[in-house]
Amino acid sequence: MTDTDGCSRCSSSERTEYLRHGRKLEYFTIGWNMVEASVAIGAGWFAGSIALVGFGVDSLIESLSGSVLLWRLFSPAHDESREKIALKLVGISFLILAAYVAFEAVKSLLAHEPPQTSFVGIGLSVVSLIIMPLLARAKRLSASNLESRAMKADSRQTDLCAFLSAILLGGLALNALFGWWWADPVAALIMVPIIAREGFEGLRGEVCEDCH
Repeated sequence: MTDTDGCSRCSSSERTEYLRHGRKLEYFTIGWNMVEASVAIGAGWFAGSIALVGFGVDSLIESLSGSVLLWRLFSPAHDESREKIALKLVGISFLILAAYVAFEAVKSLLAHEPPQTSFVGIGLSVVSLIIMPLLARAKRLSASNLESRAMKADSRQTDLCAFLSAILLGGLALNALFGWWWADPVAALIMVPIIAREGFEGLRGEVCEDCH
């Protein structure tokens, strides 16, 4: 399904430019998230922070989502079959993320082992909080131009990355300031149903319009 006033009315040259811009966004998504994953996993391992390691794994899943959308955007025309496959793969990545966050949050609560203070993790979460909303907004514009539900779903996942950045920042900051080790896993558990809902929407070939 496509919007009647979207790229179905744009010229071939306009669509080519929209596709080029969309690919640039996904290249940036993949590159940034690979760097983010490396820093987060390394800092999390050093500090013993389950939440920080989990955030790094989330970044790897974001890279997977970006790779799926990059594959989708190499289609020279609006390919409904590619659109459906890409949308389902993004949905699956949401569900993987939901399962991982739930597992790590429960394990963190059961372990009752507060991590060391990680200023690297705090800095990384602040930078991510700045970058991810801007990237998500750019993806939504590109999705509108291309009539791509898959990219719109991917923009939601970028939004979720920003939410998880806020959760990570809150957990690391509260642990550093007050020793509240449980703040991060509890907040992460609250996010799990939202992430899972996005996954099921993607598998059904839909994009949730009111999940914010």
